[in-house]
Amino acid sequence: MAAPDTAPARLNPPAIETLLHLEGRARAATSLTTLGFTLTNESLALFPYRQAALFLSDAFGTLRLSAASGLVSVAEDSPYTAWLSRYVRSLPALQVPTPLDLADASDDIADGWAEWLPGHLLAVPLGAPDGTRVGLALYAREQPWLEGEIELVARLHDTYGYCAWALSRKHTRLLDRLGHWRQTRAARWTALALAASLLIPVRLSTLAPAEVVALHAPAVAAPQDGVIKTFHVQPNVPVKAGQPLFSLDDTTLSNRREVAVKALAIAQADALVAQQKAFDDTRSKADMAAAQGRVKEKEAELAAITELLGRIEVRAERDGIAVFGDPNDWLGRPVQTGERVMQLADPRDAGVLVWLPVGDALNLEAGAPLRLFLHTQPLSPLDGELLQTSYQAVTSPDGVASYRLRGRFTGTETPRIGLKGTARVSGDWAPLAYYVMRRPLASLREWTGL
Repeated sequence: MAAPDTAPARLNPPAIETLLHLEGRARAATSLTTLGFTLTNESLALFPYRQAALFLSDAFGTLRLSAASGLVSVAEDSPYTAWLSRYVRSLPALQVPTPLDLADASDDIADGWAEWLPGHLLAVPLGAPDGTRVGLALYAREQPWLEGEIELVARLHDTYGYCAWALSRKHTRLLDRLGHWRQTRAARWTALALAASLLIPVRLSTLAPAEVVALHAPAVAAPQDGVIKTFHVQPNVPVKAGQPLFSLDDTTLSNRREVAVKALAIAQADALVAQQKAFDDTRSKADMAAAQGRVKEKEAELAAITELLGRIEVRAERDGIAVFGDPNDWLGRPVQTGERVMQLADPRDAGVLVWLPVGDALNLEAGAPLRLFLHTQPLSPLDGELLQTSYQAVTSPDGVASYRLRGRFTGTETPRIGLKGTARVSGDWAPLAYYVMRRPLASLREWTGL
C-alpha cells in the first residue's frame, strides 16, 4: 500500500524525522525477524508504549506470534504467549488501527489481560497491497491512545505491512514457480519419466561389516587340562610345521612323575623281596605275583605321566599363520582339554566373513556377488562371491543379531588376513520402486502389523 506523500500536519519536524528513519529501517530489513525487531522495539522512538508484539499470518491464514518487545526469541508454550495468541485469534478481522480497553473486555479475557498487559491496547492490522492480511501488531500501555497517535501509527504500519508482505513473498516465490511449472508439458514428461524409471530392474543389495579370514583354518587346542606357561610365537606371524607354538605349565606333572618313579622303585623292591622268599616258601609265590602286578601298575602310571609331559609343548601340524589374540591374555590362564587357543591360517586360503544384521537381511543364495571395501583401501574394492549363509542368527562381535556369511575372492589379489571393512552383498533383481520402498514398507509393517 503506497504511503502518503506528506506526513500529518500536526507532526513536528523531529517526529517526521523519526518516522522517516523507522520507514527506512523497515525497508532495509532483510528478513521477517529483523523487521519484527524494528517494529516491536524501535517504534518506541515515535510513540510511547510498554509492551509490543507482532503476529504474522502463516500459510493457512492463522496468526502466530513472531516477535515481542525485549525478547530475542519467543516461545509459544509459555503462559504469556499462549494466552496472548488465544486472545489475538479471538479478535475479529480489523481493517484500521483499533484501540481496546480492559474495561470493555469480557470476563474470560479480563483475568488474563489484568495479569499480563496494561489497561489499554492498540491493535494495528498489517495489510498487503491487494488488501490481504499479513499480520497484526499489538501495543500496550497504561495511558489511553489519542487520535493523533493512531493516525501516526497507521502511517508507519502501512510501510511495515508492505515490507512484511514483500519479505514473505521470498518464501512463496519458489512454490509459485513450481506451481506454474507443474502445468507445463515438461513437468508431465518428467513425471512420466520418473514413473517409468521406477520399473527399472535393479539388484537388491545391503551393506554389512566384514573382515578377511581364513576359510579353512584348523584350530590349535589345548591337549589337556592345565595352565598356559609361555608362547613361542607372536600373533599373526608365519610358522613352519613342527615349530613350537605354546607350552603348558609342567610343575604338577613333573611332581607327579617324580612320585611315580619313587613308587615304581618301591614296588620293584617289594617284588624282588617276594621273589627271593618264593625260593624257600612255596606259599610266598602268591605274594610274588601280587608284587609283580603292582610293579606293572606303577610302570603304566609312570608311562601315562611321561606321555602327558610329552604333550606339554604344542607344535604346529602344518605351515601357516598363527592367529590368536594378545599373549598376555592367555599367560597363566587355566584351559581345558580341547579349548581353542589359536588357529593356523593359510594366507593363500583367505576369504571374507560378513556379519549381516537381521534387519538388513536379503534372500541370498550361494554364488551371489559381493564386494569388499577395506578400511585400508576404500577406493580399491575386492570382488568375491558368496559361499555359504547361516540359517540361524547369532550375536556378532558388535552385539547385533546377525547372520554369518562366508565368501571367497574371485580376483587375483588376496588381502592380508585380519583386515576389516564393509561388504556389499547383492541379492535378487527387483524393480527400482521396490528397492526404494523396501525399508519404509518394512518399518510401516513393523509399526502397524499389516
